[in-house]
Formats: sequence, structure tokens, C-alpha cells
Amino acid sequence: MVRNEVVARYTHRAAEYAQQLGTMAHVHPADDHLVTSWASAMTGRVLDAGCGPGHWTAHLVEHGVAAVGIDAVPAFVERARRSWPGVRFDVDDVADLRAADDAFAGVLAWYSLIHHEPAALPAVFAEFARVLEPGGGLLVGFFTGAVVEPFDHAVTTAYRWPPEALSEVLRAAGFTVLESHTRTVVGGRPRPHGALLASLGKELPTSWGT
Repeated sequence: MVRNEVVARYTHRAAEYAQQLGTMAHVHPADDHLVTSWASAMTGRVLDAGCGPGHWTAHLVEHGVAAVGIDAVPAFVERARRSWPGVRFDVDDVADLRAADDAFAGVLAWYSLIHHEPAALPAVFAEFARVLEPGGGLLVGFFTGAVVEPFDHAVTTAYRWPPEALSEVLRAAGFTVLESHTRTVVGGRPRPHGALLASLGKELPTSWGT
């Protein structure tokens, strides 16, 4: 489950976070292309797991994706519902989802797992595997590093992962890792970013992200 401390810290800064990062204008064009093309290739519902203020969920719905958003921070969900009343948002925990088995064609976890301690991720990926249909897709965004290690995130402690190390955790949960993407934003605080595209148990079309 998401630690109470994480929920409390994001609740305290929900308005600030939404103002600074809660629109697609703050999204890197490469991320927009990757996530939107991946989600558009799904043939059923997509779960935005850890949707924050909801901008990614709404963006995908605007592009014809049957997306729903969930977050453990009620303040984010309330704000998302006000901003996009036609989109479904619910309070839920990525490690204990209320969704039925095989409920989704895809799960997007876009930087929503960065505060989970490494030992907690196998249970989260197992839960994603439960709610995904066979062959369903998973896209995970994260911060990369040479080793698995914590760092001082602006809100609370987060973790960096080498892509191969995170891939191993996905494989252990029954996923096939299809693609790995990395990039570094140049600036005062350069922070390497990564994304892993995976499918549950079997390979999916190679058109993802193209």
C-alpha cells in the first residue's frame, strides 16, 4: 500500500503540484508521444494507476482511449473530477485495486511508483497482472540510476532504478519486457528518466511507441 506519509505529503501539496505539473503543457513531447501511442494501441480500457491531478487520464480520453484514473490521494481525485467531470476518477491503491480480474487492456504507471520502496514493487506488479487481461500492456515511467537507491525528491523520498533491475521485477511478476526507453533532461537538476513497455505473458504488436 502507499505509505501514509506519501499520501499526507501529496495531500498537503496537491494544489501546488497540480499548478506546476498537472497539465499536458508540462509534459515532455517524447513522453506525450510514447504514452499516447502506446495507450491508443490498446483494444480495451486503460487504467491510469496513480493519476495524480488527472491530466494524463483526460488527455488519453480526449484521444479516444477508454481511460480511467485512480489515485491514493483523495485531494488529487477531487481536483481531477472538478477539472474533467466527464472522465472517471476513483480513490484506490495500486497495491490493492478494487477492479475485477482481467478488467483492463492496459495499465499506465507513469512515475506513480517512484515512492514505493523496492521490496513493495513485486506486490504492485502482481496486482497489475491480476487486473490485466491476458496479453495486456503495462507502461511504467521511472527515474533511472546505476543502482537501486533512494534520493531526495521534492515531495518525499523516491527511488532510482536501473532499467534492467526493474525489468527483472516485471519478469518475476509474469510480464514480458518489450521496450526500454531512457532520456535525460538538460537543466539545473538533470534527472535521467526511463520507461519500460511490457505485456502480460506474451508479446504484443511492435507498433507500440512508433
